[in-house]
This record gives sequence, C-alpha cells and structure tokens, in this order.
Amino acid sequence: MGTLYLVRHGQASFGSDDYDRLSDLGARQCERLGEYFRTRGIVFDGAITGTLQRHRESFEALARGLQAAPGALAMPGLNEYDSAAIVRTVHPQPLPPARNADEVRQHFRLLRQGLLAWMDGSARPEGMPSFAAFRDGIVAALDHVRANYEGHVLVVSSGGPIATAVAHVLDAPPATIVELNMRMRNSALSELTFTPRRHALVTFNTLPHLVGADPGWVTHT
Repeated sequence: MGTLYLVRHGQASFGSDDYDRLSDLGARQCERLGEYFRTRGIVFDGAITGTLQRHRESFEALARGLQAAPGALAMPGLNEYDSAAIVRTVHPQPLPPARNADEVRQHFRLLRQGLLAWMDGSARPEGMPSFAAFRDGIVAALDHVRANYEGHVLVVSSGGPIATAVAHVLDAPPATIVELNMRMRNSALSELTFTPRRHALVTFNTLPHLVGADPGWVTHT
C-alpha cells in the first residue's frame, strides 16, 4: 500500500497583477513542509505537479526543505480552474483587485456561485473546459499514481484539484468540492493511501509543519 501526499501550493500573490507566483511567506511555508517530511524520514518515490508557476515554485521550496527530492512530472490536469473566468459567469463587470476583507469576501461569494454553476453545467466559463473534463484530468493523475507507484508519492497542486480529488475518492457531490476548496489552506497536506485498485482518504487540509508557528503563517490564498 502506498501513500499519496497532496499538497496545496504555498501562499501566492492574491490581489496583485500576477497571482501565479509565491510570496516570500509561501516559499517559507513549503520549505518548512519539506523539512517536516525530511525529519520524519519520508522518502518520495515520485513527485507530480501541475504546470503553473506557483506549483513549480512550491515544489522547488519543498525540495529545498527535503534536501533530496525526485524529479517532478508535470501534468496539466492538475492545474487550477480560472477563477476570474468563473467569477465573470456571475459578475460580468470587472472587479477591482481585492484590497480589504470585505472585497475578499465578495470575491469568494461570487466564486462560490460561479463554481456551482460551472459544475452543474448551467455556466461555461470562457476559455475553460467543462467541469467533467476538469475532473477527468484529476482522476487521470490519481490513476497514474496507482498504476506506477507503490511507496510515497508527492503531488503539488491547487485547492480546486485537491478538493476534486478528495471528493472523487469519497464519491461526494459537486457542492462538497466547493466547501472543501473554500477551506483549503496554503501548503496544507492531505493524505490518501492507495493500492492498484483504489484510493482512501486518511487526512485532509492539515498543517503539521506549522504547529507552533506564528499564526500569520496560516493563510488561505
């Protein structure tokens, strides 16, 4: 039986002109997770990431903490949905960058509405696949792990794909994906065991590497 470690990327640059890059804190979060794995003697037989910059930078920071990591296979099926395109399905007018708590809450209210519409097929965000195709890319990554590995496997991705993977394993409805996604923290760790036939959930959205850290290290963006 193997163990699949699903890691959400570190804090990215929410509200900036380029969200798809880690903040300094995001890099430290992931490096600390790599140190956590190293001190527990976890050696990875394989690693998979999405193709986004924040995925690559998160893996690089993890590798620094591990001090030894396998080369990572990049799979586009592990990339995040386009949140701006999702939001435009329910709020076509441009939204200014979220600069305060009220604007952040508004963004996530609209995102929740748009996600549910995308998932039930009543909205088709511009430039995005259907939700069924999005989910198929994530399931393909899970299938790849079961077919090719037996030990510890690391996946670095985003909240949407990880929530979708967990919901798939639990056979949960789309609304559950949204709730899981909205609670995902940066650099959070979710664990699945796997055999050639199936995955099973062990933990979700944990931060063992940040126990005792300053509360400011716990972020959601």
